Amino acid sequence: MQGNIASAEGALAAGCTFFGGYPITPSTEVAEHMAARMPKIKGACFIQMEDEIASMAAIIGAAWTGARSMTATSGPGFSLMMENIGYAVMTETPCVIVNIQRGGPSTGQPTMAAQGDMMQVKFGSHGDYSIIALAPSSVQECFDLTAKAFNLADRFRTPVFLMADEVIGHMREKIEIPDSVEIVRPKTLAEGALPFAPGPDGVPGFAAFGTGRHIPVTGLTHDERGYPDTTNPARHESLVRRLISKIEDARHDIADYAIVNEEAEYVFVCYGAPVRTVREVVERFRIPDTGYLQLRIVWPFPEDLLSRFPKVKAFIVPEMNLGMMAREIERHVSVPVIPVSKIGGDLHTPEELVEAVRVAGGLL
Repeated sequence: MQGNIASAEGALAAGCTFFGGYPITPSTEVAEHMAARMPKIKGACFIQMEDEIASMAAIIGAAWTGARSMTATSGPGFSLMMENIGYAVMTETPCVIVNIQRGGPSTGQPTMAAQGDMMQVKFGSHGDYSIIALAPSSVQECFDLTAKAFNLADRFRTPVFLMADEVIGHMREKIEIPDSVEIVRPKTLAEGALPFAPGPDGVPGFAAFGTGRHIPVTGLTHDERGYPDTTNPARHESLVRRLISKIEDARHDIADYAIVNEEAEYVFVCYGAPVRTVREVVERFRIPDTGYLQLRIVWPFPEDLLSRFPKVKAFIVPEMNLGMMAREIERHVSVPVIPVSKIGGDLHTPEELVEAVRVAGGLL
């Protein structure tokens, strides 16, 4: 199965009943597959919107009717979605956005792979906020992590992102599709509770439109009733800090990763397509003193995992960008961080990563 198709099937297995999107290379197969499959599913709806701005607005509206909703796009469309992504964060709207990344800036390389949106997904909309972003490295993970994204969106009442790349989106691999996947729906709003009053975990209950509750849903700073309160500094600070802490405080529970060889001196930190080359180097070539940390969830960044390597002399970070996550890793460690950046669409070769290990050894 192709990675993009696996992502669509993962969404359907998780109970996605609304897809609103606009075709863009290299994510179009996600929309095409949903357009073919959803009319055959009772209660499901596919709609092609006029652009990515409307697509993001549509899935927010669908989510507030109680639907599990999703869109798919790539870099230029992702940029257009940013204002409404900020609205989804502020209104605590659970939804899923699939971004099959391509080369940029601007129109860039529509058919070539990149990981250039990893900072945009974290900081792309204005203001302070926190998000959850998953990064598959295989077709199987496209299925599994898309399904997982819906549970995270509902649990934390937040937009959740699947940040794949063209390599993973367009490759074909064998995949195991389970008979069913776990579905965790948002906690319901208790009788008499205010619609934006947080529970112990910082997340309010959710009452969809049509369930008998009258709930204002505004992108303005608001109180626990949902009423705008835009000139109160304390109100704004309390609200924004809660939106961040409900995710950041749960980072250990959210984290999804794989570690190979905790005793390694040279540790690759990787996500997405470069994971495949790292495995080739560490597990097949068996380069001495090497190991790796694969991040399946990149945001919130699980910095505590970096301390799992007591003998590490250097972290090596292969990315299909100019060192976005390498900078994040540098913030949390005292040993050298060596970015292995590659842009233009080609994936790292094993030889390039072996050379990076040699360079790391020479720097110490």
